[in-house]
Amino acid sequence: MLNLNSPDDNSNRNSLQDPVSLNVGGEIYTTTLGTLTRCRDSMLGAMFNGQIPVLRDNQGHVFIDRDGKVFRYILNYLRSSSLDLPDGFSELALLRREADFFQIRPLLEEIRHYEASVPLSLRGGPLGAMIIVNVDSKVRVLHFNLRHGPENYELRTCSVRAFTVDLFCTWRAFLTLLCERFSYRTSQGLTSPHPCNPRQNRLKLEWVPRPVELPQDQYDKQHYRGLTVSDPEVMPSDDILNMHRSPCEITSMQGFVEELLKVSLAEGFKVDLVTPDSAEILNCTSFRLVKC
Repeated sequence: MLNLNSPDDNSNRNSLQDPVSLNVGGEIYTTTLGTLTRCRDSMLGAMFNGQIPVLRDNQGHVFIDRDGKVFRYILNYLRSSSLDLPDGFSELALLRREADFFQIRPLLEEIRHYEASVPLSLRGGPLGAMIIVNVDSKVRVLHFNLRHGPENYELRTCSVRAFTVDLFCTWRAFLTLLCERFSYRTSQGLTSPHPCNPRQNRLKLEWVPRPVELPQDQYDKQHYRGLTVSDPEVMPSDDILNMHRSPCEITSMQGFVEELLKVSLAEGFKVDLVTPDSAEILNCTSFRLVKC
């Protein structure tokens, strides 16, 4: 139960003394007035300078009705003037929102620098972000002439399988990450896919793996293209992250779904729905993932 009978400004200022015990969203912290008032033009500075009355819970802790889990990083920043986040920190959006609420401008600037320095694959994303994937494949029969010599041709036939993936994601940065991980292999080399429309969060992938019985020149003549995926290894060198790409050919829809799951699960997504059989996600026709 909270004590809502806040004292007036003068008594409120006099009632605060070190150490200060805080109840932030159910999380208990102990700190000093010097730490809480380090940014004097922030909301915390106003609260603990006596400009804004404070509330106390029934244990006598100063009560702040905000998210208590990320408040520890705000408190650490006020103590050290340094943003110290664990590897793989996934609550950056929430931390930014809380820093904005408390109007701690130097911390907001530190968060912006942190975001700019961290690769997309290591950034947290919005909770509840959704990916919807529809996959399809069709077998086509291709007839071509195989040249053995001058005026010596042989009519050949082979089957090729064309794959199509339609992907929608509410988190635009994740689409950018996919376009970095997946590449088309063409006669001109590797090229990156692009979202269907700059205003839409949709990505369409179409590729045809080359069967062994189809010569490369005939494959190129049909304007077919393959699809590759790269697994970047993040290696520190002079505080710069180097990405070492090792493209691997994707020759089946099961292989694509497996690679997409690797990327999305690493970003905090969870499988939410699989059609037609939830036990056969690698052989599905559509599935949905949600970021938790």
